[in-house]
Amino acid sequence: MKKQIKKLIEKFAKNNIPAFYVNNRKQAFEKVMSMIPRCSVVGLGDSLTLRQIGVVDALTQGNYTFLNPWKPGTSLAESIELKKRALTSDVFVTGTNAVTLDGKIINVDGHGNRVAAMLFGPDKVVIVVGVNKIVETVEEALKRIREIAAPTNVKRHTEFDPMPPCGITGLCNDCSSPWRICNKTVIIERQYDNNKYKPIITLIIVGEELGL
Repeated sequence: MKKQIKKLIEKFAKNNIPAFYVNNRKQAFEKVMSMIPRCSVVGLGDSLTLRQIGVVDALTQGNYTFLNPWKPGTSLAESIELKKRALTSDVFVTGTNAVTLDGKIINVDGHGNRVAAMLFGPDKVVIVVGVNKIVETVEEALKRIREIAAPTNVKRHTEFDPMPPCGITGLCNDCSSPWRICNKTVIIERQYDNNKYKPIITLIIVGEELGL
């Protein structure tokens, strides 16, 4: 695994995506928080991984302007407004669905706010991923999302009515549900690193299984 991680980080470096490896969620928490200046505006892409490592609680309680669309009591209109504001945040923090061994970041979104912020807008994007989400190819990543991540993610959204079929059966049906969460697929292959544009994405790989 260590050799695999080393090669993966080298692949990301060739794609101008800085990547770091940390052993556990405690180190991941420390690394993420060290990258977020005090008093900064911080956007959030819905992420079980960030909740598991303690980042969401720390940002909620800390000296930040934390744009959390999933804060309990937030109305739909307020949630959408927070998602829009996150597109121009100082720092956007999120997880990811999968990363491939040739240095690609794969995500499938329902609303699209998470992938939109990953691509352009925030000054800095910090993505955290557990080793369970490392796959060989884009095809394997998409299969993992359809068969594991999406059905499990749907089940935790109790507000969905009607529930998409995968939340009931655990299987992808390529549905047309009004609450389908597999609407936008984004593959990040590379980012700029030149005199005009510097990389905005930093990837943190954690030596634990995290997220969905």
